[in-house]
Amino acid sequence: EAVSRTADRVAQEARRGGEDELRLERFMNNKSPIFKGGYDPDGAQTWLEGIERIFGAIRCLDEHNVLLGGYVLHDEADHWWGNANQR
Repeated sequence: EAVSRTADRVAQEARRGGEDELRLERFMNNKSPIFKGGYDPDGAQTWLEGIERIFGAIRCLDEHNVLLGGYVLHDEADHWWGNANQR
């Protein structure tokens, strides 16, 4: 019985990993905008509106928005995000 539960758990995690890959692929196929940071309030607003539009189009759940949004932060914005996540 314990072996069966473990096998079920492993299979479930494998499915979840495949779903994560598909979700990322769909997100990136929509030409997700990249944000590099710096003082650029208009660029940040444009970036946010762009990824929110994609989240709506691919029907992304709120719990996945943070991971996917963080994936398209580069350079200074990526460093800031990494520091913010450590807190």
